[in-house]
Formats: sequence, C-alpha cells, structure tokens
Amino acid sequence: MSVLERLTERLTAVLPPDAVVTDPVRLRTYECDGLTVHRAVPGVVVLPETTEQVAAVVRLCREHGVPFVARGSGTGLSGGALPRTDGVLVVTSRMRRIVEIDVPNRRAVVEPGVTNLAITEAVRDQGYYYAPDPSSQQVCSIGGNVAENSGGAHCLKYGFTVNHVLAAEIVTPDGDVVELSAGDPGYDLLGAFVGSEGTLGIATKITVRLSRAPEAVTTLLAAFTGIEAGGHAVSAIIAAGVVPAAIEMMDALAIEAAEAAVHCGYPAGAGAVLVVELDGPRAEVEHQFAAVERICRDSGAFEIRTAASGEERAAIWKGRKSAFAAVGRISPAYIVQDGVVPRTALPRVLAGIDRLQEEYGIRVANVFHAGDGNLHPLVLFDDAVPGERERAETVSGRILDLCVEHGGSITGEHGVGVDKSRYMPRMFTEDDLDTMQLLRCAFDPEGLANPGKVFPTPRLCGEAPGVRTGVHPLVEAGLAEQF
Repeated sequence: MSVLERLTERLTAVLPPDAVVTDPVRLRTYECDGLTVHRAVPGVVVLPETTEQVAAVVRLCREHGVPFVARGSGTGLSGGALPRTDGVLVVTSRMRRIVEIDVPNRRAVVEPGVTNLAITEAVRDQGYYYAPDPSSQQVCSIGGNVAENSGGAHCLKYGFTVNHVLAAEIVTPDGDVVELSAGDPGYDLLGAFVGSEGTLGIATKITVRLSRAPEAVTTLLAAFTGIEAGGHAVSAIIAAGVVPAAIEMMDALAIEAAEAAVHCGYPAGAGAVLVVELDGPRAEVEHQFAAVERICRDSGAFEIRTAASGEERAAIWKGRKSAFAAVGRISPAYIVQDGVVPRTALPRVLAGIDRLQEEYGIRVANVFHAGDGNLHPLVLFDDAVPGERERAETVSGRILDLCVEHGGSITGEHGVGVDKSRYMPRMFTEDDLDTMQLLRCAFDPEGLANPGKVFPTPRLCGEAPGVRTGVHPLVEAGLAEQF
C-alpha cells in the first residue's frame, strides 16, 4: 500500500463519509483552476467543513510527509491551486458560513468558502458593502481572495484584499490553529499571510472590514477612436487630482468579444472605451463628474454616456465584467496575463504589445484597470494551428518583460502561482528570492504547503543562503524544475 493510500484511509476516519474523493472521474473536476493551460489530477481531494477538520487533514499530511494544496472556488488565474498528483487537495467550498456580522464595528467574520459578493449581499440592507470586487466576485471565494491578495475594479480608490482583512484564523503547515491580527504587536504576520498563495497555511476564518455605502455613485462610459486617446484621458484625470473609485479600459478586440457574448451595446466604432466610476458625498461626485466629462471630451471622446439608474450602471459594467469569459467567443483558447506598469508608461507598453502582435501574428485583447496600470492582456491562440500556442506563450512572456522594463511588475492581483514562477528572477535577485523563502521555511519547514508555487526553484529549509553550485537536490529528485 502506498503512502497516499495509507493517508487516504486515515483521512476517511476523520472526515464525513462524502468528504474524501478518490474516484478518478470526480478527481478530474479539480485538475486545474481558471488558468486551464496547467493541469494535474490530484491524488486525493478532501472537502472539510470545519477548522478542526482542516487541522486534522494537515496534521495527517505532515505525519505522512504528503504535500497539500488549498483550493477555494477554483477561479484563480495563475495556477495557484494546481493540485499535486502525489498530494491532497483541500477544498474549502463547504465552509460557507457567515459567522458574524458586526455593523457597529464595521466588520464581518466569514469562512473561506463564502463568495466575495455574498458579503455585500448580507449587509447591503444596512448600508454597507465589502469593497474589493474581482470580476469573478459572484463566484470567487474569500479564502482564495486572501491567498492571492485579489484586487478588482475599485482597488484604485479602496485598495486590495490586504487593506480589508482585519484578522484571520489559520491552520499552519504544522496543523496548529492560530489567530493573526492586524493589531498584533511586532511583525505583521497577517500582512505576510495575505497574498502568500497558500504557502504559509490555510485560512479557516477571515475577519473583513465593511465599508459604508457612498451617498452618491456616478458611472460614465466614454468612447474613443483609439486606445491612445483613452490613455491620455486616464492620465489627465489623475493629474487633475480626481481619484475615481474605478477607471477601466477595453480595446476594440475586447469590445468585439463582449458584444458577441453579452450584447453590452457599447458605442459603434469605438477603438477603446473608458468606464469611470465616481463615488462619495454627492457634492464631491458632482464636481468630479464635471471635471471627468470635460477631460474625456478634451481627450477626444466622441460619445459619453452617464448611467441614470442602477440598471444602467449595471449595463455599463456588464461588458467589462464579462470580458475574460467573453473572449471565448472570438478565440478557441487564450492566456490571461496580469502585468502592472506605471500609468505614465501605459502608451509605450501598449505600443509594445501592438508590435508583438505584428511580430508573432498573435492577437491580443487588452482589458485593464487603467487607473493603477494593471494590465490584463488576453493573448489569443488556436491549438489546432501548429506552433500557435508556443507563439502565444512567447508573446505572453514578452509582455511581462515589457512591464518589468518599464518599472512595473509581473503580477498585480492574479498572483504568481505556477504560471509566473519562472519570471520571478526577472524582478528579483537570487538573494531576494532566498530571503523570501526563508519566511516560507519559518512557517513550513517541511515544505508541504502548496510546494512548487511562486518560486522558480524551491529552497530546502535549513539550506545555507547563497549562490548554489551543482544540481539542486529537489531538481535531481524530479520534484522541482530549474529555469
């Protein structure tokens, strides 16, 4: 009997009868996250319902020396929840209780399987909401948002997940249950945990900040003949001292996909559309709207629409929110990228992406959080065309190179996962990467929590820092890949 088979017997003893999945057909349900180019069938899947069950699973994995990976709704876009064929996939989708809503203190305590939008729906009637809003907020889970430090359209004004998490109950890789709080003295361990992509443990309860719903919200759609004019409008809006809740942009190819999928009715002939949302006190919003409308017209907008109701606001957002999935209407396959550049570098980077399209014969649809320079180029390809996937992957990598060359980052909100780990040395030195992994080793000395993610070559905990010589032991054992 293999180690995994012995572990599975033990797992069956500590979990409900239907909470251990070993059937090969059912296991394939979990072979990838939202980034389907990376796939691996998990050795075994468990679906715990309580913190105690998660802790029991992790302790058994540690006892048997078996790696484990946490997974929420599976909507991630970096392969961060890619399972191990020799390990346990811990799926938190059954942990969906909103444990407490504390409006006077503006906080809520939720389990990791609660969906992002469910928090807002639970407190909307009391005049509050949860600010971070990934495009997948209807289905993505808070546990996954914490793991990836997810953002969303409104992160320009309100910040990322880390700015809205007040505390977290976590199961450490040793199987201990500990509480991390933003108010703890000493090192900010909660800040280190948020965005650690499951390499430091599994969150089982999260305390989030609730935000007061603004007095007024105004959403406008500005259409431009080209993306350069839209980019100029973004820079001018920020330069004028206006900080919108959101500034989103889509190019002509992304608009084409959205129209085909959801019939969003954006202005005909638009080479780019800009969605700008303003919120806050009514007088302030009215003043900012006048400034934004003027700037858009001065920048060449040929049509501006303003939402007059909640329904019209939802209609404007419909195309943008559906953009990733909509691209499936115009391409059999695509790679979602997630680079970041300074706003001032947007025109140069977008021009560089155009050159890459011409050079490689690969189409790229651009959708991005224009206000903070977070690009989401969708690199389109067809597996049926020989060599096209490889060209698409090359373009994808060169887009990240462009971002780094212009002072940006290889990821803004999707995380590194398995997909971007090979690009980490383009941003960081070997000493930088070693230092980061020393933190991982402090939490996870056995290296069992989501191994093989984030870092291009996993460090052996206890290994002396410094330049390595020869073949890394994990590479030699076939457990890691040297890039």
